[in-house]
This record gives sequence, C-alpha cells and structure tokens, in this order.
Amino acid sequence: MHDEVSQALKGHRAEYVEIRIEEGRSTRFQYRGRDLEDVGRTTGLGGNVRALVRGGWGFVSFNSPEGLKDKVKMAVKQANLVNGEAVKLAPVQPVVDQVAAQVKKDPRGVPLAEKKSILDRYNEVIWSVPKIQTSTITYSDRHKRVILASSEGSYIEQSKVDLMARFNAVARDGSNVQQSSLSLGSNGDFGFLENLDSQVEEMAKRAVELLSAPQVKGGEYTVILDPVLAGVFTHEAFGHLSESDFVYENERLREIMVLGRRFGGKHLNIVDGAAVPGLRGSYKYDDEGVPASKTYLIKEGILSGRLHSRETAAKMGEAPTGNARAIDYSFEPIVRMTNTYIEPGEATFNDLIADVKEGVYARNWYGGTTSMEMFTFSAGEAFMIRNGKVEELLRPVVLSGNLFATLERIDAIGNDLEMNEGGGCGKAGQMPLPVSNGSPHIRIRGCLIGGA
Repeated sequence: MHDEVSQALKGHRAEYVEIRIEEGRSTRFQYRGRDLEDVGRTTGLGGNVRALVRGGWGFVSFNSPEGLKDKVKMAVKQANLVNGEAVKLAPVQPVVDQVAAQVKKDPRGVPLAEKKSILDRYNEVIWSVPKIQTSTITYSDRHKRVILASSEGSYIEQSKVDLMARFNAVARDGSNVQQSSLSLGSNGDFGFLENLDSQVEEMAKRAVELLSAPQVKGGEYTVILDPVLAGVFTHEAFGHLSESDFVYENERLREIMVLGRRFGGKHLNIVDGAAVPGLRGSYKYDDEGVPASKTYLIKEGILSGRLHSRETAAKMGEAPTGNARAIDYSFEPIVRMTNTYIEPGEATFNDLIADVKEGVYARNWYGGTTSMEMFTFSAGEAFMIRNGKVEELLRPVVLSGNLFATLERIDAIGNDLEMNEGGGCGKAGQMPLPVSNGSPHIRIRGCLIGGA
C-alpha cells in the first residue's frame, strides 16, 4: 500500500495533496426495554483525497482504493474549479511513523455471545428494580486503522480501539416519570464493561428515588458541580468557543475571545489535548498528520490558547495544535476537541461545601444547549446543601447563564479530577466523535437554577 499511495501522490499540479485510507470493524448492541432490539457487526474499507490548488479545496471520498491516482486527479480537478478566499496551511514537519492501538483487553477477542451475556445481565439488573417503566442499553466497540499520506512526505499508519456503553432507566408512578442514566467508555479496554452490576443497579434505583424527590425553588444559589457535569459544562459551553473555525468565522466571537483576556481567577486552568495519554480522545497524530499536543485554553484565568487545524492556524497566525479530526473517511477533517478538562485545585469536597448555608449540589447530566456565550444544562440529579452538609435528593435541575460571568464566579476548585469517558461530540454532521471531558468538583457563586 505504501508504494501505491506514494505513486498516486506524484505528478499533480497542486500545492498540497493528502490521501487517507481507512479500515474499520465494529460491533453494536441496542436494547429497548426487556428486548434486544439490534445486534450486528460491520466492516468497512474506504478513503478520501484532499487537494489544495490556488487556495481552493477539492475532496473525493471512495469505498475502494483501486485507481487511486485517478481519484487524486479528480480531487485536483475539483480544486481548480473553486474560486474562494486563498487558503494556506501552517507548516509542519513531515512524519513517517506507525502507531499501534493501545489495547488492554481487546474487544475483538471477546465472542459476540459473551458480550451479549454481559449486557443481558445488566438488563436484568435494571428490571429487577420495581417501578421501572422502560430502559435502554447501547454498546459499541470499534477498531480503526488509518493510513494518512501527503505530498509533503508524511506517511502515518495509526490504529485505535474505542468502546462506549450507555444505560438509561425510566421509572413511573402514575403521571410522574423520572429517569437516570450512566455513560461509560474506554480507549482499548473491554474490561471496563465487565463489573458494572452495582453501578447499573444504583442508576435504576436512582430513577425510582427521583419519583418522590421534591423540586427545588428556582433562583440563584451557590452551586457545586460534580466532575461529570463540570466536564460537560467545560466541553459544551467553553470548549466549542475555543475551536478556532468558530472564532475566525464570527466577528463578535473574535471580539470576545481575545488572547490575553481574563476570564476567571488564577485558580482556573482549562486544558484540551490528545497528548494526554490513555483517554478516548487521545491519539499521537491528528487527521492531518500533526502531532498531538496539550493546549492551555485558559491558564491562571487568562485566555491563552485555542484549537487549530493547519488551515485555521495559518489564517490566525498561530501554531497548529493537532486538533483536525474526521469521524471517518467520508468527511474532511475539521477543528474538534479531544480531552477537555479543568485542572485540579487544592480544595477537598468538604472544603467546597463547608461555608454554604443554602446551595445545590448538581450531578451527572442529561444534555443542554448553547448559543454563543449563553448556556442551559440539565443535571441528572441534585441535592440540597444546608449549613455545610449535603441533604435531601432533588428532582433534576436546570442551570443557565452567561458563560463568561459563570467562569468568573468559579471561586473554588477541588483536588479530585475525574474524566468522563462516556460521551461523544457532534459538529457539522460528524457524530459521535470519541472525546473525554472532566473536572474536579467546582463551586460557582450565584448560579441561576430553574425550578418550582
């Protein structure tokens, strides 16, 4: 394949050409209620060509690498037809490398029947809890091997194994309906799935407990976010605003996201980086062959960086960060997050709640929406805090506000960083892309909570 790809890259009138060839194999399970609704295995082979000619891109995707040189010619021909703004790429050193997948217990070696048996067991655990109305379980594992070659001399073979499982239980008592969920994942280790009985049972019981939980009175509270919800907040509300294609395409965002601007106290540090090892968003090279990095988005409260592809880095006069990613060969790489998190501080959980007379401890998440700097997030569960103690369980709460005002109100950060491996990111039709996000517990003064 090396010789074939190298020959296909030669002899074209283009500033830049890259070829991506991808082999994949995946397994999926879907349960709805007591029944196994869908199970299957898929394999795939395909690729794409990107060509840059006089500032215009051409892109061709395919399901067979046969006639590869003709596919490159087609991409170059397409690029010649584009009359857009001039595109340049930030320079990087060519790389020749082979990167094996990080695997602890390979899901490819686990029989389909064994995977089903484990998931059947968890389904029974859910349905052993009284008042469960319905449930869903989804599981997937995927092995992907990618060859990336460029006219600049890069040739990289990179493999990755990704796994994800999500459990959801819905409880009902008359017209009162509540739910609870659990999302988990792993970078190459099937072992994460094997001993979840107690966690799955706790999730199902929590859905039932929420049926009798009171609803908080709406208003501003001191709020403690757990690592899961704080990580989702960091990813959704701030991380996407740090993706530089959003920044240079939006004049108002360019005015806000000025490097050197203060957004929080000196205790606040927000990081994104695929170079952080062992996580679902980790890799050695991005989908342009740029080495992974660790980028401080906020350092000691100051906006200090953003995420780049080679194109956005050249447009903004900054260095590429290794954040160009494509979910598969049918898409072009775009700027995406990898592992995004708030770095730990020094406070214990007891320190965070000690002087809170009346507040809310919000945990887990259901989802949310963002619009520029405004956000709304739904917590999966919540508890009242009174006089420095966590008290009764509450119905799930909704948090909303202005991102930048909220960052300034983070007045304390815990020492207990945890990463959430159960998520997937969506952007420009490419989802769910494997990512991780996380945080320690954090305390926010004056956060708006929706309630009764």
